[in-house]
Amino acid sequence: MKLFLARVMVSCATAVLAALPCVAQPPDAPQTAAQPAAQNQHSAGQVIFSRSIGLNGQTITTVAPAANPSGATIAATSPATDAERQAVDFTAYDMDVHLRAATHSIAARALLTVRNGGPTPLPLIPLQISSSLNWGRIRVGFHDVSFPVITLNSDADHTGQLHEAAVPLAAPLAPGQSIQLDVMYSGVIAPTAQRLLAIGTPQEIALHSDWDQIGVRFTGLRGFGDVVWYPVSSVPAFLGQGARLFNAIGKQELHLSGARFRLRLTVEFPSGYAPTVALINGHLVPLTVTGGSGQVPGVATAALDDSILGFQTPSLFVAVRKPMPAANTTLWVRPSHAAAVSAWASAATAVTPFLQGWLGERPRTQLNIVDLPDPADLPFETGALLATSVGQVPPDTLDGVMANALTYAWIESPQAWLSEGLAHFMGTLWLEKQQGRKRALESLAAYRPALALAEPASPGESAGQPLIRAFTPIYYRTKAAYVFWMLRDMVGDASLSAALRAYNHAQEAATSPGQTPAAKADSFEKFVQQASDRSNLSWFFADWVNADKGLPDLTIDSVYSDPLEHGNWLAAVSISNSGYAAAEVPVTVLTANTSVTQYVLVPARGKMIRRILIQGRPVQVQVNDGSVPETEASIHITNVAPPANPPSSNPAAGVLQ
Repeated sequence: MKLFLARVMVSCATAVLAALPCVAQPPDAPQTAAQPAAQNQHSAGQVIFSRSIGLNGQTITTVAPAANPSGATIAATSPATDAERQAVDFTAYDMDVHLRAATHSIAARALLTVRNGGPTPLPLIPLQISSSLNWGRIRVGFHDVSFPVITLNSDADHTGQLHEAAVPLAAPLAPGQSIQLDVMYSGVIAPTAQRLLAIGTPQEIALHSDWDQIGVRFTGLRGFGDVVWYPVSSVPAFLGQGARLFNAIGKQELHLSGARFRLRLTVEFPSGYAPTVALINGHLVPLTVTGGSGQVPGVATAALDDSILGFQTPSLFVAVRKPMPAANTTLWVRPSHAAAVSAWASAATAVTPFLQGWLGERPRTQLNIVDLPDPADLPFETGALLATSVGQVPPDTLDGVMANALTYAWIESPQAWLSEGLAHFMGTLWLEKQQGRKRALESLAAYRPALALAEPASPGESAGQPLIRAFTPIYYRTKAAYVFWMLRDMVGDASLSAALRAYNHAQEAATSPGQTPAAKADSFEKFVQQASDRSNLSWFFADWVNADKGLPDLTIDSVYSDPLEHGNWLAAVSISNSGYAAAEVPVTVLTANTSVTQYVLVPARGKMIRRILIQGRPVQVQVNDGSVPETEASIHITNVAPPANPPSSNPAAGVLQ
């Protein structure tokens, strides 16, 4: 099975997995998978924050029960509608998060800026967190509010449920307007796979898919779709409903793209278990550790200030791991996996020159690889963070993993098709380098049927998902990788590489300190056009990126060949396209001894005849080599019969008009 699953969600792999290892005292004490995570009932207590000065002068955030009761009341039904849930856009998170590793607990305060992205005024704001967490105080405009809380069934969280607070507003929030909410919540996040168990997934497999937890040695909170540890607003979605849950995850990532995010983290840990690595939204943040020696518990603090979310869900990782350096990479490993690091380091060294040649001399950031607690745990990736088991893996597999993962360290884009699609593209390019173009395109072809199934039969039937707004992996990963392949064939390696470097430079400038979330890099189309000698590529971006016109559907209508003088022949190839997207495809004419390939632009719902001169009698014609995805097969081959009439003495007699 493929080791690397980009942005992996839930996988029910059919394999016998090793049991979770025991942890030395003090234990993380994971719950049994047969029971949901602790479902704390709404109580009269709430969590408040206080500040103190640590031994090193560091300001420490602590929590304690508040004297005043929470404004939450348990309700049987929610006043919120799905339309209201969809209308809420989060434009800023400003969070204080306090973890108590030994008790798997979290207490958080968040200042949320939300905007009404819907067409009608909002009388309330629906806010959701994991059902293992409980709402405390919520304030709107510096005033405490009372609010009903319901338990909402949804597989967006590993418990299979969310706690939704319907926050009332003094006056309806008009479309396009924003408001700030001050919220507090707390609870326990321990291992549970309740949602997977509910659909019949074997217990061991379920736990290795849903490994999110707060623990002494390892804390991993992947975010919406795994564990909802920060406030969201979403329509319930469930596993077993086709791609509905995965689409919901993509929509969350799309809506959060461009939002400001700030987090101040405090971690209480038992003596001798000081965390050594913390990553917030995939970004490595420095830890300041106080205490934790002898019998004295310790406190570690970290912060991520004024960052902007890309196409991602907020995530939080804290662990006790040993750092091991590699080329443009740091591996954070468990002691038992230290011997495997050399293979990973070799893979990083091997693919670095390849990425430098395509994307630039230096990455924008380092890739961080965090060793998961169990070798059977499913990998996860967000930006330049790969969470996986750092065990013994075949070198040829590792090279592909690193080519893909390191791409995120080089180029970061708020548009999923440019970040995710490019990483997938670079992975196939590495495969081409190792095993040839045919093998690389075969790897893409494995996903083409799913793409063809997802695409609308015509633009009038469905809007589909234009790549610039795509939220489903089959679009922003598979179709986007095809788009890069087609651009490469049209403009060449050097021009595409130059465009990628120019785009990355502009994107880096747009996300530098002092820029607003509205500041964006110029369009990628502009950089491709500037880097290439093609007079016009607007048709391509119009059909393949800015709109979703489905896939082309090509047919070789006919092939005629006629001899010319000096052993030359002219082959006339007639190609039709019954799809709604134009395509520039390779057309290859073969003889017994040679071949000639030309690229032909076949218009949407149209035909094209190309005359190709070749030395020797044509015996076969191939249209498309798999680099252009089609609704049906992406390789068309026609054998060419010899001409019925003998060669003419007139050299021009065989030329078709």
